[in-house]
Amino acid sequence: MKKQGFPAVADENTEILILGSLPGDVSIRKHQYYGHPGNDFWRLLGNIIGEDLQDMGYQKRLDTLKRNKIGLWDVFKAGKREGSEDSKIKNQEINQFSILKEIAPNLKLILFNGKKSGEYEPILRAMGYETKVLPSSSGANRRFLKNRKSEWEAAFKR
Repeated sequence: MKKQGFPAVADENTEILILGSLPGDVSIRKHQYYGHPGNDFWRLLGNIIGEDLQDMGYQKRLDTLKRNKIGLWDVFKAGKREGSEDSKIKNQEINQFSILKEIAPNLKLILFNGKKSGEYEPILRAMGYETKVLPSSSGANRRFLKNRKSEWEAAFKR
């Protein structure tokens, strides 16, 4: 089944962009980045910026990220996938990263949420951005909770 990604959440003030792979089924149904309640994304990021993102409505979460100069997007514009696992993404269409210079001219750092999106790190590094691949915020990645939390925190302290 072909699945569509979401538009970039970024503007002229965005300095840090977090790139996932492709929204999972729950996120697609909700029309929300990281919409699955089992994904730790909003908890991880909320701890880093000192805001309780987990208990906010979706639009307020996005507004809070923008206020903190953080944007969201995915590596893939679309792809075929049964279920929500990154390893099952096939026939993927990559987003047009060249538009980042227009929509987020102050972008300095691109963080990749997990290994699948991180496969595209060399492309964005070659475009002149500082990059870092982070452990996935997926609930399936909780066994590394302590390390994951410290790696995410370290990435934001620059």
